[in-house]
Amino acid sequence: MMKWIHKFGSPPYFYRISGKWLPWVTAVFIITMVWGLYDGLVLAPMDEKQGEGYRVIFIHVPAAWMSLFIYMVMATYAAIGLIWRIKLAEVMLISSAPIGAMFTFVALITGSIWGKPMWGSYWVWDARLTSELILLFLYLGIISLYGAVDDKRTAARAVSILTLVGVVNIPIIHYSVEWWNTLHQGPTITKFDKPSIHLSMLIPLLVMAVSFKFYYIMTLLMRARTELLHRERNSRWVEAELLGTQK
Repeated sequence: MMKWIHKFGSPPYFYRISGKWLPWVTAVFIITMVWGLYDGLVLAPMDEKQGEGYRVIFIHVPAAWMSLFIYMVMATYAAIGLIWRIKLAEVMLISSAPIGAMFTFVALITGSIWGKPMWGSYWVWDARLTSELILLFLYLGIISLYGAVDDKRTAARAVSILTLVGVVNIPIIHYSVEWWNTLHQGPTITKFDKPSIHLSMLIPLLVMAVSFKFYYIMTLLMRARTELLHRERNSRWVEAELLGTQK
């Protein structure tokens, strides 16, 4: 296992194999995105209580899931980078941060759009909303800290520590609707014993979740490849790859 991790952590190996993966990942993203949007915005029935306005959940819910998922992935990369000093883990960590920030921002904006007709306000200092806003600040803090330090290995160690400290916010976001009385509705997808969402709405929601994950992978690979080239710009393998591309 460790041998595979170190092999995959080799910048030249990752750069070559990620270039082969990108077209396939992009294709899956496009297919699932078109499928999920059409199924959710056109084919799914109108909600009995929320009307047509509920359709924002097909963007909001997967974006909220991704905001938590990406942060946990970043925490994993942070631990790997700190323990084994694998350069690629640091690259994947910082390359993930802007994508996670984007999903968190989308979740907050679409949540506000949804909240206006349902709660009568675009924003309330609800436990779920407030902790999600803190998550956005964590993402922005990681990005700012990395950009403020010239030595990128030192910067990577600093943001790794910040990322691991910020993990405490993830269970707060997830369980906030159960720990406190909030306006935000409780879990619906995870209630397998008593589901709260019809299959015609659940399928496009899950398809959009898959699509957003492939978008994350696609964007992460592109950002990581660019970050690697910048970090390793004086390495022979970068020169070889660029000369090979030109040929």
